[in-house]
Amino acid sequence: MRLPDTVKVVEVGPRDGLQNEPRVITTATKVELIARLGKAGLKVIEATAFVSPQRVPQMADNAALMGAIERLPGVTYPVLTPNLKGLESALAAGAQEVAVFGAASESFSQKNIHCSIANSLKRFEPVMAAARQAGVRVRGYVSCVLGCPYEGNIQPAAVAQTASALFEMGCYEISLGDTTGAGTPEAAKRLIEAVSARVPLDRIAGHYHDTYGMAIANIYASLQCGVAVFDASVAGLGGCPYAPGAAGNAATEDVVYLLNGLGIATGIDLGALIDCSVWISAALGRSPGSKSARARTGRPSPVIEPS
Repeated sequence: MRLPDTVKVVEVGPRDGLQNEPRVITTATKVELIARLGKAGLKVIEATAFVSPQRVPQMADNAALMGAIERLPGVTYPVLTPNLKGLESALAAGAQEVAVFGAASESFSQKNIHCSIANSLKRFEPVMAAARQAGVRVRGYVSCVLGCPYEGNIQPAAVAQTASALFEMGCYEISLGDTTGAGTPEAAKRLIEAVSARVPLDRIAGHYHDTYGMAIANIYASLQCGVAVFDASVAGLGGCPYAPGAAGNAATEDVVYLLNGLGIATGIDLGALIDCSVWISAALGRSPGSKSARARTGRPSPVIEPS
């Protein structure tokens, strides 16, 4: 299949990338990060999550953040809303797009949100109805599409079933998340083939973690299948507390470097993005987690002393 001419990059760093940081990040830092990402040309920036502050303390400033960000023309700032209460809070804070999340693994669903896949989908029905009434678009995430920390391999048919349910419920786009980062290119291709039999290809996005260094390879394999939307996190920030050892998402600057090399348009300024990566990494007290930032700045990988 011919590679797409253009690709939409969904920046998830401010939410997925920061939600598990151990120390509190100020609202001002998050606002600055979102502003820098917008100025670098990102058109979709997932800003925060309207979840329980007891479970995700890093997102406790969600309403304050939404009130403080500068909304650039042509840029959307979706937020994660796991339930009706979260949606209502997001709408009150001015959210114009939201996302819900399910899983392809029963064990992961129980561990992450304490209910079965079927029950999680039922929880979304009032969310979808309220979002439609408010004129707000809803995106859907599916976790553990290429492996589960509790069940191991996940069959593509199971992923397709959850993805199809979210799409039929009204989600305009379905993001397939390799939560453990265990996927490989051929497995990614089989996944896309199975899901695209039930969800239109132009409504599928790839969300690949880099635990085994396969994220960029999996993105390239997905491009070959015709996928033209990918989630990424500046500086490779992120991880999953329910997937031990899982690294962050594909670094946005590495994804853009790949796409530039393939002649695929993104509208993103790689230099400005790398500057943003270096800045947020310094703010978090670490070196950038992307190959592109390290190559451009000459910064080495952080050295971890043996305990």
